[in-house]
Amino acid sequence: MKNKITKTHFWLSVILLLVVVLFFTVPEILSSKILNEDGNVINEIKKILSIPVLPPLDTVAYDKKMDELANNPVPKVVQPKIDPKTNKPIPPPPPKPNLWPVKTVYPNAGAILPFNRIVAYYGNLYSKNMGVLGQYTEDKMLAKLDAEVKKWTEADPTTPALPALHYITVVAQESPGPDGKFRIRMPDSEINKIVAMAKKINGIVFLDVQVGLSTLEEEIPLLEKYLKMPEVNVGIDPEFSMKTGIRPGKVVGTYDAIDINFVANYLAEIVKENNLTPKILVIHRYTQKMVTNYGEIKPLLEVQIVMDMDGWGMAEKKLDTYQQFIYKEPVQFTGFKLFYKNDTLTPGTVLMTPKDLLKLIPRPIYIQYQ
Repeated sequence: MKNKITKTHFWLSVILLLVVVLFFTVPEILSSKILNEDGNVINEIKKILSIPVLPPLDTVAYDKKMDELANNPVPKVVQPKIDPKTNKPIPPPPPKPNLWPVKTVYPNAGAILPFNRIVAYYGNLYSKNMGVLGQYTEDKMLAKLDAEVKKWTEADPTTPALPALHYITVVAQESPGPDGKFRIRMPDSEINKIVAMAKKINGIVFLDVQVGLSTLEEEIPLLEKYLKMPEVNVGIDPEFSMKTGIRPGKVVGTYDAIDINFVANYLAEIVKENNLTPKILVIHRYTQKMVTNYGEIKPLLEVQIVMDMDGWGMAEKKLDTYQQFIYKEPVQFTGFKLFYKNDTLTPGTVLMTPKDLLKLIPRPIYIQYQ
């Protein structure tokens, strides 16, 4: 993100030069016949050069989908009570305001959410114990993911499911490592494999970061070449952000709104500089202290934010976690994590289904399987 002003001036100069060249070689590009109603020369240049121009966001459709996701109950009709002294109806108390949908900025054109539900497989290719992503061969893993995607689309046909690979790119460690930061970065060769797999299934990618004793300011910029790809998004895990200096795994870590906003603003700059559609930022959460000052988290035109319920266990426990830390502290969108193993450790328990999760208030738009 260095030399931002220089980059901006460079691209403005390129666009200006292109306009001048086209004026002399194809003068009709600047004529009133070819300009749109807004006189948007840049969009017309894109059309001539066969660069896709996205239609503007349909805000009416967006608001409708957000209301559907909120899944608020139908208000009950309350029969007014009669005041025995006046024999007149007592006005009922005003209904409590709904927490969802959250009123935030509309995203730029091309936003994935809320028009699609993301169904992601999580893990690391080096480990069979960190999630389903590394537990099977590529073909078997992608086939299992495809089956889950189809289940979600069948359960909610108005919100088509989009496959995703959520890859732990920076992994927290019990050992300090050479620099004492208690984390290890995955090599480009492994990240490249994930990007290639996602392309095979027309899916998207999340690069997940567990900073250990490092910081988001240090780790996120190292992924910039991947973040410039339109299909690559980000996940951050407060559990392994050890601000007190205790090694990962001893206590649950934390992020503040300042940390989350740093990542969102960083992604927004990449989106603007590279003319990309909005990125998605997923934050994992299952305790109160994992995310502080949630009200200061700022969704942007360029970045959509998902608070993902990351706890495991029996359904009752997971639903309570969702109610306490996701529903009650609204940001923008919600997610829900399902553990093939840990959610079914108790004899007789089964994995929650799409039908179960679509009953939630609000309905999660991001589903992760580990």
